[in-house]
Amino acid sequence: MAYRAWQGCGLASGGVPKGRATRSAKLGQFAAGQAVREVGRRLSMIGRTDEAREVLAERSAMMKAQQIVAVLGSMKGSAMKLGQMGSVLDLDFVPEAHREQFRAQLAALQDRAPAMPFSTMRQVIEDDLGSLAQTFAEFDETSIAAASIGQVHRARLHDGRAVAVKVKYPGVDRAVHADISNLEFLGKMARTVLPSMADTGVLEEVASNLRSELDYEREAQTQHRVARRYRGHPFITVPDSIEEFCTHNVLVTEFVEGRPFSHIQTLPAAERDRLGELIYRFYIAGLFADNEFCGDPHPGNVLLAADGKLAFVDFGLYKEMDPAHVEFERSVLRAAAEGRGEDLFAAWLGRGIIDPDSEVTVEESLAYVWAATGWHLLDEEVTITPELATGALLLAVDPRASDFQGMHKQLLPPEHVFSRRADLFTFATLGQLRVTANWHQLAREWLYDEPPQTDIGRAIEQWRRGLGDRPGR
Repeated sequence: MAYRAWQGCGLASGGVPKGRATRSAKLGQFAAGQAVREVGRRLSMIGRTDEAREVLAERSAMMKAQQIVAVLGSMKGSAMKLGQMGSVLDLDFVPEAHREQFRAQLAALQDRAPAMPFSTMRQVIEDDLGSLAQTFAEFDETSIAAASIGQVHRARLHDGRAVAVKVKYPGVDRAVHADISNLEFLGKMARTVLPSMADTGVLEEVASNLRSELDYEREAQTQHRVARRYRGHPFITVPDSIEEFCTHNVLVTEFVEGRPFSHIQTLPAAERDRLGELIYRFYIAGLFADNEFCGDPHPGNVLLAADGKLAFVDFGLYKEMDPAHVEFERSVLRAAAEGRGEDLFAAWLGRGIIDPDSEVTVEESLAYVWAATGWHLLDEEVTITPELATGALLLAVDPRASDFQGMHKQLLPPEHVFSRRADLFTFATLGQLRVTANWHQLAREWLYDEPPQTDIGRAIEQWRRGLGDRPGR
């Protein structure tokens, strides 16, 4: 695991709100306050000039963003996860001129969420590992990142290895389970923050994934397996876990010096495009190559390492998929790419995705797949923007969207919800880089088992041939 240092975030004075009633009350107070402020903002604009409206809109948008960061960040758990998701999307409830500023505020939840005092976190570490001095030769008490479940500190083991130590927030297990019980309420809140996140299926997905995130020992095993798979990779690195120091509440991994996603966004277009291809290969192609994938693609989990490789961290949300389900997804995408709407429709009927008594048509099914996943299917260069990525996600999951009313009444089987979420949020992450590629050319490697056509793809293929049977496969 690798993280960067950060400044400017105050320490939270209290612990994580744990009880369902307490967390519901806090969310309710926030939602009510937002409603009152929104009414006041609209009234204040009556009779004002366009310039005054612009100023008020900006102040309102930025105040709302700051309040969301403060409330979701202090609550951690699933509420904060919703904020992290929102930071990679194009938010239509904010005036267009100020959406980038708003998104920047939400992006604070990616790796700069409010940290907890070290005295609180030290107790967690020592309860699991013994005294700090016994386990670590050096330990930086200032956290370098804070996520939805735990915060990260830099340390050094007695054997000299630099490590990242992710420590679970005290009480976060209870808090997450309280949030899971509050899914309906979180859905109401999501409608005011990010309408597409109010979809019941998405919230259930968040809840399921958060249960997995609480298991640091499972995450350590997963990260060790993936790190072995990418060991020696020419372009990608995954820092290994150090399992003998990993417990239910503490996760210790190798430390990788790296620059954050915000730095990657400032690089020249050609370099962003190169790194965008690597992000695509890691998050998307990995599913079809290995039948497993990381389900949490977002900018806070991507770093540019000092050696030039792209580092991927955080394996709390990781999914193994039945090869039969992977092949089903591949066959559906092939049918859509080739315009075989009848075959796609028949496959969905056979899988129970489409109710045979519904009014969904072959044409609507084919159009829906192209709207949500067309970036894999269009055989030409496409520049992914935040607006393009958000449009795809809203069409796919927002039941209010008028384009696919019939499809939004159908049910995606649980075994495919996770992979579709990963696909959409990889698209959203790439949109933040505004990268350009012929994504279909990359997809043909896993759609049709064709040889790679890019320099990166050929170099990776050569590396694989040199490895033979890789460990961890």
